[in-house]
Amino acid sequence: MLHSLSHFKFIILLVFVCNLGLASGDEVLEDRPNVVVFLSDDQGYGDFSYTGNKDLSTPNIDGLARDGAFAENFYVCPVCSPTRAEFLTGRYHPRGGVYSTSAGGERLDLDERTIAEAFKEAGYATAAFGKWHNGMQAPYHPNSRGFDEYYGFCSGHWGHYFDSMLEHNGELVRGNGYIVDDFTDHAIKFIDDNRNQPFFVYLPYNIPHSPMQVADEYWDKFADKSLTQMPPEFEKAQKQKGKGINHARAALAMCENIDANVGRVLAKLDELKITDNTIVIYFCDNGPNGARYNAGLKGRKGSTDEGGVRSPLFVRWPEKIRPGSKVNQITGAIDLFPTLTQLCGISKENNSKKPFDGVSFHQILLGEQVDQTNRLIFSHWNKKVSVRSQKYRLDHKGVLYDLDADREQKNPVTNMPAEKANLVAAVELWKKDVLAEMQIPPKGKAGKAGGKNGKSHRPIRAFPVGHASMKRTQLPARDAMTTGSLKRSNKFPNCSYITNWIDAADEITWSVNVLETGKYKVEIYYCLREENVGATMQLTYSIQGDEGVVAEVKKKITHAHESKIIGEAEDRSIRGESFVKNFAAFEMGEINLEKSKPGQSQEGILRLRTTEMVDDESIEFRLLMLTRVE
Repeated sequence: MLHSLSHFKFIILLVFVCNLGLASGDEVLEDRPNVVVFLSDDQGYGDFSYTGNKDLSTPNIDGLARDGAFAENFYVCPVCSPTRAEFLTGRYHPRGGVYSTSAGGERLDLDERTIAEAFKEAGYATAAFGKWHNGMQAPYHPNSRGFDEYYGFCSGHWGHYFDSMLEHNGELVRGNGYIVDDFTDHAIKFIDDNRNQPFFVYLPYNIPHSPMQVADEYWDKFADKSLTQMPPEFEKAQKQKGKGINHARAALAMCENIDANVGRVLAKLDELKITDNTIVIYFCDNGPNGARYNAGLKGRKGSTDEGGVRSPLFVRWPEKIRPGSKVNQITGAIDLFPTLTQLCGISKENNSKKPFDGVSFHQILLGEQVDQTNRLIFSHWNKKVSVRSQKYRLDHKGVLYDLDADREQKNPVTNMPAEKANLVAAVELWKKDVLAEMQIPPKGKAGKAGGKNGKSHRPIRAFPVGHASMKRTQLPARDAMTTGSLKRSNKFPNCSYITNWIDAADEITWSVNVLETGKYKVEIYYCLREENVGATMQLTYSIQGDEGVVAEVKKKITHAHESKIIGEAEDRSIRGESFVKNFAAFEMGEINLEKSKPGQSQEGILRLRTTEMVDDESIEFRLLMLTRVE
């Protein structure tokens, strides 16, 4: 009997200790809310029926405002990767080293802590499904930044939206059907698999970013539709290649596809009976990618005016947030990290290594009154900075607007010199404090590989190879430098490939940082015509500061692989990005890559050459894959 009583007391003590271990905030882990974050790509403030667009219907997203809260003064960045970085870190994007949308400039610095890391360390199952756009190679890869599960693509845009070549936790796979439907399928499965524990799911959809591709069931509704709310600048936009009425129609059709997929996720939460304890967030990454209805706001994607940086923010949490709530205070993507961790009871010690630029507005969402009248939110891109106070915007030219009276920025304010002077001073201070942190590496030597005037002005910034967290390292064409006659398939590098290999002296190179010495399997993804079979490819590795080649692998291609251009048949509007092809994998063998020695430069050079060319032409190149051999 005494033994049984002692055993019983031990069990009670064990349960108590375990519960203490589960809590890093005020609640035990099982009681914490789930989180689902939707982020759309190039969808503007006006691309919702909730914000006044009469030419489309978005009932599922609108319903988030009906059943939760709508923040009408919410701000993001003018373009994609900076907004993602600010959401992930709660800090302005220059602090995290994000200065571009490709060529390594989209990578988020490794000393920045992400929201996914905070949730993962608090015991959440974490996953991302979609467009990452903050670094491809580990340790910049989403699996290295706090996400247990990743399915999607890591570059800034993709070339084809049906049965796409994607990746799953670093391994290349073939997608299934329309890309956003596919992302949603994977998210729903993850939610189902993790329904008995708290989860953090990030769904960064890649539409309505071009190319303008959408399934017939959505396109057919808009194919011949007259759009009734087009802005005055639309007439001018129609004269631009690919920016006419079909571009706008396709964008709205894609927005309706997004809405349907949001509805599918919400239905899964209902089915699992976890709706009440799940926080759902929806916002956009920048203004619209074309001239279409945007609630009269000035500017669109790329602009630091209202139309380029104002996004709707929908927040639903039935258990805590009063239906139909409105948040009038200015808020931004930088606020979501501190806000969500506060709502989920994750302690500040588990949040961020560095101070947030954002502030938590969790109290406002929960119905409390908070005074933020003195707050400022800054917008930056391409050396242009504007600032928003609760009442005013000072644009990048130093013109002041009263947004309470003039949301469309039509009438400059000239009788508030003190207000203007304060905002001008604030911008200058922000530039010295924040913008000064953004270190842009010098541009590399120009090579004839696409870009302005046929030249490639691509910054040299070493790409990591062989990080311990992942077996595979992708080095795509978009991150490469080229010489001679080689051409990029398009001036926009993100989903491009390299062609016109007609000179054996030409080469494709990557500046790399090999993190660990080891043996790596080498695969290249290529196309090659039958008459050019027999081309011999060589990959060499050398370390800057050393003389000669450290390692090499060479192999002759014995099989042709031809592919027609893919994507044109599915485009609803003329594209600006590269078309794609179905590239085949060719295994070249293994190469020993050596980590640089103490005192040497950390950068090495990988060079891909054709040492033997048949019938005066070599391969078309898409991707180099290096897989660490155990």
